[in-house]
Amino acid sequence: MSRLAVYFSLVTTEPAHALSPLGVLPPAGPTCVHLPLNVTPQELARYAVGLANARGGTVMVGVDVVGDPHAERDAGELHPLMITHAIFELSGGRLTVNVQHQRVPGGARVLTVFVPQAPYVLAAPDGAVMAWDGAHLVPVLPGEGEPVADQDYTAVVPPDASLADLDPAEVGRLRLLGRRIEAAHLPDLDFLQELGLLVPSGGALRPTLAAILLAGTGAALRAHLPQAEVCYFHHATNDVEFQFREDLRRPIPALLLRLSELIQARNRFTPVQVGLFRVEVWDHDESVYREALLNALSHRDYTLRDVVHVHHYPDRLEIMNPGGLPGGITPGNILRHQPKRRNPLLAGVLARLGLVEQAGVGVDKMFSLMLRHGKEPPEYDNYPDAVTLTLHGSAFDSDFVRFVAKKQEELPQLSLDMLIVLSVLSREGEAPRAQLARALQLPEDRTPRLLRQMEDLGLIVRAGVGRGIAYHLAPDVAQSLGQERQRGLSVSPGLPEPVGRPTLLAPAAAAPSPVPAGPAAPRRAPDPAPANPAGPSAGETRAIALTLARERGRVRNADLREVCGLTNQQAWRVLRGLVNAGMLRRLGSGTRDAYYELGEGAGLRVEG
Repeated sequence: MSRLAVYFSLVTTEPAHALSPLGVLPPAGPTCVHLPLNVTPQELARYAVGLANARGGTVMVGVDVVGDPHAERDAGELHPLMITHAIFELSGGRLTVNVQHQRVPGGARVLTVFVPQAPYVLAAPDGAVMAWDGAHLVPVLPGEGEPVADQDYTAVVPPDASLADLDPAEVGRLRLLGRRIEAAHLPDLDFLQELGLLVPSGGALRPTLAAILLAGTGAALRAHLPQAEVCYFHHATNDVEFQFREDLRRPIPALLLRLSELIQARNRFTPVQVGLFRVEVWDHDESVYREALLNALSHRDYTLRDVVHVHHYPDRLEIMNPGGLPGGITPGNILRHQPKRRNPLLAGVLARLGLVEQAGVGVDKMFSLMLRHGKEPPEYDNYPDAVTLTLHGSAFDSDFVRFVAKKQEELPQLSLDMLIVLSVLSREGEAPRAQLARALQLPEDRTPRLLRQMEDLGLIVRAGVGRGIAYHLAPDVAQSLGQERQRGLSVSPGLPEPVGRPTLLAPAAAAPSPVPAGPAAPRRAPDPAPANPAGPSAGETRAIALTLARERGRVRNADLREVCGLTNQQAWRVLRGLVNAGMLRRLGSGTRDAYYELGEGAGLRVEG
């Protein structure tokens, strides 16, 4: 049996996995620890964590009194909740075990703790790392405790799992999704084996956790993966109060379909005329939120007992995902960092079925689609045990949409990097190379080639000398984008219109192209004028934000809206731009509680 065979969160409750069929206790060794009856819960927890840091296995308490006719008590007096609580506290909630009493021949009881192998090294609150070497607990030295790259929680085979844990209807859904792959012609069991979802274990074919996530019954999900749940909240306003909630625990394909129905029922679009064609700009493009949801479900940390939260606000979607970004990836390098898959088996199957991008370009795709539709790029907030992705929706720049729709026909080489630069300059008016490098998530010395190429294409121009060099939109580009006037974002708060059944489960499609103008479709109201057309310029607004932060010690979105007459999205854009430039730093969590203080670059001059 491989080391992954003991790596599971809900271990079987059958005593046969701890005792032999004849009731013989397993000997102490690399995967079994014997502890005396008088061990404390805290000491037992140390051994459980040490075993998890090694191969996983079982901890047995009370073996020392088995067979002793003079023993007055046995492990039956130990309550399992005391043990699980101590292990939870020591591991910081990262280790989940199964505890049970087992009776041995003669009537005595032992306490057995089934311990999975940890996906990463578990440290005690004081920083100490211990591991079981087969005879003793030994400290793990620096360099020895690195996570093992080939461990995959979704490849675990729960010992008590069986083919009965799979729903035939959901298996059929997988076959429909995989109808274009080579294994499509195989019988069901062979099809699942080819995908790596069924593996031989204990003399029978058994499903992996990935199989249960993709095609498990409701009972199997509750038993093996109760954390595989998504809670959807709809907020009628930007307040924390929600008007609708639905908790979903279903196989991933069915889960995605229902989430798409919930989002599309409240989704709206605005038609943007581009010559003889019309581009439909949705609050939340289906390709974008599908990619975001699939990333959340395929890369979340399933060893954590938390669930995925989806908050649907009038102006944004927030997807809150258990488990921070994989090692080395940050919000500031997510576009450039080599892709890392926390759950390789699950992510690989989803890619083979055509639901996610195989080459790790899903994030690029989200950025590209949102920028082409004149929106802010996706925003990531990373925490030690969670990550939040915000997709800003209803506000968009219709002039930018028209410009990109026309330009991509003239310039097939209009890349994501070019879109990022154009988007920054259309919002800020001008930007130095350092600011553009931060937006591109590139070292500053790697940006000149791109910027020269954009100059040669007539997209941008350079002004100034030395350290004062800044980049602007080329005059004809600025004119196309309406830069000669103070322009706000298009914000259309019309009533939500129901749409037809989504096509979420089709393989990912390319970015939408303009469609011929035809009969009117459900849409939002016409774009209103900016909140304050005669208000301060972009440079003046940035200066006001810095002044407020300097005089008051901090500035909030609401402060900027009140002083400058901006919309919520316009104020957010200004503050985010100052954060990206290093002039402000964001504190607080979420959109409502966020505030901004002066950053290290606040002494730099803000150009109008």
